[in-house]
Amino acid sequence: MELLLTEENGKKRSLITDENSERKRRKQEHSNYGDGMAWFRGSLIGKGCFGSVFLANLKKPKSRYSSYPPIMAVKSAEVSVSSSIQKEREVLNNIRGCRNVIRCFGEEITTGENGQMVYNLLLEYGSGGTLADLIKKSDGNGLPEFDARRHTRSILRGLRHIHHCGYVHCDLKPENILLVASSVDGGFTAKIGDLGLAKRAKQSKKSKSVSYWRGTPMYFSPEVVIDGVQEPPSDIWTIGCVLLEMLTGKPPWDSKPETNGDEILSRIGENNESPSIPTTISREARSFLKGCFSRKAMYRWTAEMLLAHPFLEGIGDDEDDDHKVEEPEVLDINAISSSMMSESEDDDEISFSSFSDGSEEELYFWSEEDADGMENEISSCFSVEESLKADRSTTAPLNEINYGFRSSLLRVFFKHLWQNTYLDSCLSETLNTLHLRSSLVIK
Repeated sequence: MELLLTEENGKKRSLITDENSERKRRKQEHSNYGDGMAWFRGSLIGKGCFGSVFLANLKKPKSRYSSYPPIMAVKSAEVSVSSSIQKEREVLNNIRGCRNVIRCFGEEITTGENGQMVYNLLLEYGSGGTLADLIKKSDGNGLPEFDARRHTRSILRGLRHIHHCGYVHCDLKPENILLVASSVDGGFTAKIGDLGLAKRAKQSKKSKSVSYWRGTPMYFSPEVVIDGVQEPPSDIWTIGCVLLEMLTGKPPWDSKPETNGDEILSRIGENNESPSIPTTISREARSFLKGCFSRKAMYRWTAEMLLAHPFLEGIGDDEDDDHKVEEPEVLDINAISSSMMSESEDDDEISFSSFSDGSEEELYFWSEEDADGMENEISSCFSVEESLKADRSTTAPLNEINYGFRSSLLRVFFKHLWQNTYLDSCLSETLNTLHLRSSLVIK
């Protein structure tokens, strides 16, 4: 009896020690990253290969001049390994204006207690957790069909906006759908988040022999597995997987916990399988899923078509309607260009291995095609300048020639600047050239 009590007490002490160690680790990580200029860093609420997510509370929540909500989610990583978060900031800035995509309030650099620089992305806080959390609470029974329809409509509205902006999400899944408190009925609205793996649609590959996969094998469409192609129809396949998971409470392939990625990919690619559609759900739900699970991408429904499907009728409207929301451009509080934060690679060559432990960092760099294109445009500006100088019969004064030359170069700069984040070396070199050439024109 005494031995049993000793063992139980030992287990309790072990559990208490583990809890204290975890609490100490979280507190240390919190203090390591530092606070922002206008916000305090709160508790750790999530962690992944990209970095960590913390709650953030405003230092002056009642200030009428604050552009931030009282509570935010802050996604943080040391600057040297923050390329994925920086890429997400770029995407969110390009697709801002939709109520069904998580809002971004800005970016900021903080300094940790050890002097390290930390990149922080300030995001809308999903107080209801994730869609995966909600599905898990159903204990394998799934959500009521009305709730599944409502959430599906919200997700599709966000996805339609993302596609219209020329992007593919590439990693839609319940874990990346956040539930944000609604100001209308006190419930929660599903919003798309985690766009760190998003890519431009119809983006050519430099090497056709190598496939670059982004996302989770469980939600891959046939063309992703077979051809390595991830375009808007791939996201639609994933919508079907997410809806199936909401309705059944089980993964789309209803796989066992020990099932690995290779087995799932084999079923999708080699065996030409599609997720099975249960007969217990409504006829409209089955029809909707068939529109998502067409194995040929060209026959798969679009987000616009699915929003008009009878499955989504009769839900009633809410605050997340189709009206575009005006959002300010993402601000860098520290006025530090993200181009100076880390090494980067071309968006065409971003790779993510779905069979790794998720520790690979996604990189972004400026492609040779972009560099050649900019060089050609700058060369054309120089050619125009030389021709104007050579032609002394022109009626344009020399200062107007100089002004036109500068304007042409600046147009080239800003055209490429908004398309590419990392231009630091090229920008420095070309600015020096601009200064030299402008001096020659003035002389």
